[in-house]
Amino acid sequence: MLTMSGNEHDWLALKPQEPSPSQCCGGGCKPCIYDVYEKELAQWERAKAKQDKSLLMEKKEQGNNSELNPDTFTAFSISSVEQLTEDTYQYRFELPGNSSLCLSLGQHIVLRGAVNGLEVQRAYTPISPGNAEGYFEVLIKCYEAGLMSQYIRTWKKGDMVFWRGPFGGFPYRPNKHGELLMLASGTGLAPMLPILQSITDDEEDETFVTLVCCFPTFDKIYLKPLLQDLARYWNIRIFYVLSQETSLEKLPWSYQENTYTGRLNEGLMKTIINSCRRRPFVLICGSSAFNEDMSRYLKAAGIEEDSCFVF
Repeated sequence: MLTMSGNEHDWLALKPQEPSPSQCCGGGCKPCIYDVYEKELAQWERAKAKQDKSLLMEKKEQGNNSELNPDTFTAFSISSVEQLTEDTYQYRFELPGNSSLCLSLGQHIVLRGAVNGLEVQRAYTPISPGNAEGYFEVLIKCYEAGLMSQYIRTWKKGDMVFWRGPFGGFPYRPNKHGELLMLASGTGLAPMLPILQSITDDEEDETFVTLVCCFPTFDKIYLKPLLQDLARYWNIRIFYVLSQETSLEKLPWSYQENTYTGRLNEGLMKTIINSCRRRPFVLICGSSAFNEDMSRYLKAAGIEEDSCFVF
């Protein structure tokens, strides 16, 4: 009977573990956690072939220098928690000194959590400006049966939370598009906000923006004060589509003119596109079903695929 030597046991203990499906956030990250695994596995195989464990020292340990990194997770401290609706929260994380994440517009970062011994990863887009100093903020909706939501609900001020990134993003340039049409469902609003704030902060950027926010009810609209402030700019319009509201009469008068009840359907999409001041380039962010519906309605309205970007 063959037995494994102590040396073989040692090498097996050092072998990287293949990620489980729950550890992939599904956000199209480069590198994905599977890419990181393949890289570490190749490094382990080279070290084992040479029987030189010192070669494994090149492997980066879990980050502890408060610098965001796409390959490894770094711990950031929660400095504040604000509940926006019954199931949605705004979290602020500390950055050392006046440092910044230096994110490009629309980039997302990946959160790692653990629930009942199972590691879970999900992608979120910070809503704070990419050059915000000393902090970053994330908008998160908690779902009743969500694994990551179970972990997030335990968070409190002072907790350390692990992130890696950044990934993705929308290659925006001032004045490249005459008008941006932003279609956001729920927390799909997140990647739109840094782009909006970039436009309003740049006096030379004369891009028109039409933001369409889809929520179930008026009470579930996030960040109302921020959205109202943005809507005061000459080149920004914001519409609300409330799927579970049946009447506008109970809404504050300042919302009634720019709010629709029901769902954002093909007819309403054509109405909004026809009201745009210039031919729009469209940004879409929501659930996969929402993104598919919007793409279909846009095509019916004559907006080609090369004039759309889906987060």
